[in-house]
Amino acid sequence: MDTFGNRTGRQAGQAMVRALTTVKRSLSPCGMFKQRIASITFWMIAFWAATVVVNSAAVRHALAAEEMEMLTAAMSKHLVCHPLELMSLEKQELAVASRDLCLASVYHQTGLCPLWVTPAGPRPGASVVLDFLLKAEAEGLDPQNYEVDQISALFTAHQPDALARLDTLLTFNLIKYIHDVSRGQIKPRNADPALFAEAGDINFEPLDTIEKVQSTPDLAGYLAGLPPAHAHYTKLKKALKAYRAIEKAGGWPSIPAGKTIRPGDRDERIPVVILRLAVTGDLDPGIVQAPFYDPALKRSIARFQTRHGLAPDGVIGPNTLAAMNVPVSSDIKQIIINMTRWRWQEHDLGEKYILVNIANFDLTAFENGREVFTLPVIVGKFQHQTPIFSDRINYIDLNPFWNVPTSIARNEDLPKLRKDPQYLRKRHVRLFSGWGADAVELDSSAIDWRNVSPARMAQFKLRQDPGPWNALGQAKFIFPNKYDVYLHDTPTQNLFSRTLRDFSHGCIRVSDPSRLAAFALSNAPGGWTAEKIDALLKDGKRATLHLTTPLPVHITYQTSWVDKSGIIYFNRDVYGRDQKLRKALFND
Repeated sequence: MDTFGNRTGRQAGQAMVRALTTVKRSLSPCGMFKQRIASITFWMIAFWAATVVVNSAAVRHALAAEEMEMLTAAMSKHLVCHPLELMSLEKQELAVASRDLCLASVYHQTGLCPLWVTPAGPRPGASVVLDFLLKAEAEGLDPQNYEVDQISALFTAHQPDALARLDTLLTFNLIKYIHDVSRGQIKPRNADPALFAEAGDINFEPLDTIEKVQSTPDLAGYLAGLPPAHAHYTKLKKALKAYRAIEKAGGWPSIPAGKTIRPGDRDERIPVVILRLAVTGDLDPGIVQAPFYDPALKRSIARFQTRHGLAPDGVIGPNTLAAMNVPVSSDIKQIIINMTRWRWQEHDLGEKYILVNIANFDLTAFENGREVFTLPVIVGKFQHQTPIFSDRINYIDLNPFWNVPTSIARNEDLPKLRKDPQYLRKRHVRLFSGWGADAVELDSSAIDWRNVSPARMAQFKLRQDPGPWNALGQAKFIFPNKYDVYLHDTPTQNLFSRTLRDFSHGCIRVSDPSRLAAFALSNAPGGWTAEKIDALLKDGKRATLHLTTPLPVHITYQTSWVDKSGIIYFNRDVYGRDQKLRKALFND
């Protein structure tokens, strides 16, 4: 059999013979007899040398094969606790959540071949993987969650068992890292499946992931491209680095408790307040250290208050003092929490899109990376929380009907009807026998509502007519979704002056629907402007305006973000989600 080892040995032997022939020709003749003896001796040496080379190559090949067999056997040993039957089970959780299932799905379908090592040690790709695991902290992830100490300790190993262990550690932790850095960690989903349903990727497949890794020509480039690349994420990443530097330098001083400090007051804590503001860049230049609240300091205090979701009145009261005394380690965790949330959502936000931040009660329109405008919004109450998700606005309904949700009809309208049978009429709400096309309109004032059960109430259809009384106002922005949540106008415009604006049943009420509609329709034919839309709204007629290109809308919950000027904000946690996510991620 002409094996690779035999071919290699034969080629080496032939090269040796050629070399020795050259040497022979260079020998000086010392008589015919001596020349014959030298020739015989030369060919004997050549034959011996070629034989040695051939045999050495064969030995090396045999040793290499033996080493690979030992490594494969070690791989098998490391996976012996992961039976093939695992692959036939229906997965009730993400495969990456279980080391056994994850490794089984990868190695049992790749013939137990090592992916990252050879008998001689780690391949170059192994160093790339370890480097990214070690740098996971930059993405707000903990390198210790990816067993970097064990992996690093095995990197100089040459024993088959240690190499097999290294290979499986690299594979499992790389899969886990790829999932975490691109789609968010699984811990929050496990901690509260209902609250953090968007965490992680339910369609994540370990084997597909490894196939992508193995087929990419640039592993480092592939891994670097996994986190979100949009500015909302990358600015937080930069802020995380800055706040870690603050922590490394010792953080900021704690300000003692005491009475409220107002401009013009004398207080021994003022110098500490000034130092605190200086650490985070809130202090204006020229402010001198003195136990006196110089009015010039007020702007710096107001800047800090604005960044922390407080009324910028310049008064250092209990809330401002509490915000100043939050340790830098807590702010770092808040930044990481919000980076995690961004990984849960779509990474490609679009060139033109709408971003709603539930926690800051605002909506911002973006186009080509630029903030076009920001509007105040009203979001869901604590008991009717607005969900986090992304979708596309398809059309805008002007002067719409409002089909009252059955939950509102059953839980809110029925008790009011029992007290006042005229309640629906007063609100311009019509009553229909059902939700089908054949439903007939009924006289709501003629029904004895005391004998109507909540279950029966849910079978009726309640529809509010268009007009200034309509709960949806004069415009409704439609992006069909499983939550039945949308953006809409509202007749209660006075609520937008409130600082906390969580008043709805989950939908998002916008303060300037005409401006938002003009932005959504800016690429559509017709030359839509806010003024033109206002005229349609005042006309009172129903109309449906279709977008030429569906507009992405991303509903987020960001309690920490960086604005276009590079200033970081730490805001209120209206739904208490940070606390639960902090517990899931950090065990706090």
